[in-house]
Amino acid sequence: MNVNQFPDRIIEIDHEQYLYFGGTAYLGLPTNKAFQELVIKNIRTWGTTYGSSRSANIKLTAFENGENFLAKYTKAESAVTVSSGMLAGKLVIEQLKKQTDSFFHFPHNHPAIQVNNSLPVFVNDTINPRLLDSKSEKITILTDAVTGFQTQAIDLSVLKQIPNHKEITLVIDESHSLGILGKNGCGIYSEINLPIKRKIMVSSLGKAFGLTGGVIASDASFINQIHHLSTFVSAAGMNPAFVQTIADAADIYKIQHQKLLKNLNYIDTILIKNNAVKFNKTYPLIYLKNGNLIEILKANKIIIASFKYQEQAENLNRIVITTNHLKEDLDKLIGVLNGYNSKSK
Repeated sequence: MNVNQFPDRIIEIDHEQYLYFGGTAYLGLPTNKAFQELVIKNIRTWGTTYGSSRSANIKLTAFENGENFLAKYTKAESAVTVSSGMLAGKLVIEQLKKQTDSFFHFPHNHPAIQVNNSLPVFVNDTINPRLLDSKSEKITILTDAVTGFQTQAIDLSVLKQIPNHKEITLVIDESHSLGILGKNGCGIYSEINLPIKRKIMVSSLGKAFGLTGGVIASDASFINQIHHLSTFVSAAGMNPAFVQTIADAADIYKIQHQKLLKNLNYIDTILIKNNAVKFNKTYPLIYLKNGNLIEILKANKIIIASFKYQEQAENLNRIVITTNHLKEDLDKLIGVLNGYNSKSK
């Protein structure tokens, strides 16, 4: 389905209007007028792009402003921006390969933080015996903050079982939790309190934050290592107008986050709970377990996200709630879901 404008709460397909519950603009920022004005203002100050290395002799204060905000927002010691969330993940993996004896991963991680020789954290639904053996080593554990087909943050308590002769670095991809979970949408990085040596957060800023770019947050020592990577040094940075907008939009992020929570709480009061849908009032996704619902929703002029995220994966059928959805949009959506559930009993 091709559309000729940003797919916000309403999209037009073949000259017909549909309600749209897809995408990743959780806070509704790409079409938010106040947010757009900040972006335009900063483009006038910083230009449309800046193709120089971050290590050049000319330093733009936009990067300092945005990165200081992101560090404070996520409650990390330091943060650095890059041109995409994918690059953020790849840079972190590149650096950790020099410092890691063994990589382990939780299920369904995003390709940005996948490693070819990584081992699963779980084997037959129990912790991998390799994580419990007597070998002293430096290990890195990779996970998404919210894994595929889930509606709440990953449970990391299994890491407490790992003996202390394993030095643990945890890498967590918050692309679908930054701006959503945690206080004012700060993500879950600051809430992770486990017996580990280091924690590193990577995230796209093109989801809830509404800007093309990525971020790495961690302790100052690790972020300094990223600054010295040849891949980082030789690449242009994130658009400085966008980085400055991150700092300038602090109040907008907070307002939009509260509106999103209000929408989710409203859904929680009207959605009939059953096994056909997976929903949690703290997270803006509803997963459908029955593919038949896609056509039923479409017949009611509602389009949702439905596609294969990776080639061998099962179809991803999810309803995405954003800040921009109105009460009448939610009423229509939940009315269809509740009506289907009543008939299928």
